[in-house]
Amino acid sequence: MIVIQLNQRQQKIIEIVKENEPITSEQIASILSVTRATLRSDLAILTMTGILDARPKVGYFYSGISNLNFVGNDIKNKKVEEVMGIPVVAKKDDSLYEVIVNMFLSDAGTIFIIDKDDSLCGVVSRKDLLKATIGGGDMNKMPIGMIMTRTPNIVTAIKDESIVLVAKKIIEHEIDSIPIVENIDNKTRVIGKISKTNITKLFLEIVDN
Repeated sequence: MIVIQLNQRQQKIIEIVKENEPITSEQIASILSVTRATLRSDLAILTMTGILDARPKVGYFYSGISNLNFVGNDIKNKKVEEVMGIPVVAKKDDSLYEVIVNMFLSDAGTIFIIDKDDSLCGVVSRKDLLKATIGGGDMNKMPIGMIMTRTPNIVTAIKDESIVLVAKKIIEHEIDSIPIVENIDNKTRVIGKISKTNITKLFLEIVDN
């Protein structure tokens, strides 16, 4: 059995679900007098580790700590470098059109923007590109650097981090993908990515095994 460190709110959520199952996230938030957004990371951790079971259009059920044995241990011990995928990158001087083509040919949801020295300087999502195209500017002349989210407003992770911590970052910041970075020659280089898809595949592999 693994030892799990739950915070006070997570313990309270477990008690509420035990007493009221099935119960929705809206109902839990109401009982705790917080917003649903506040509970997102807590509920994700509790379902990820198997303590709670979430059923669409029904709500949350208590599964029990005993169900954590192997699945929970596998998840807890997984490092980012074991799961991360290949990042899709573009230069900040690339045109909006070039980045859109790159994104769809690569079937990526997020593209990481690098400077002339190959260091991370920004990130763009499909939503960012959609907003930019609606603006009506010339896609062939507009550099992607004009619309990207710039550092230091980019959430990053390193390859030695726990996959659970990275999943929590994705949920807390409501993003689809996180760049995995490494400091090389005093420059922040993108060496991988963790997306919601990576995490979903990991859970399926663990459960199937």
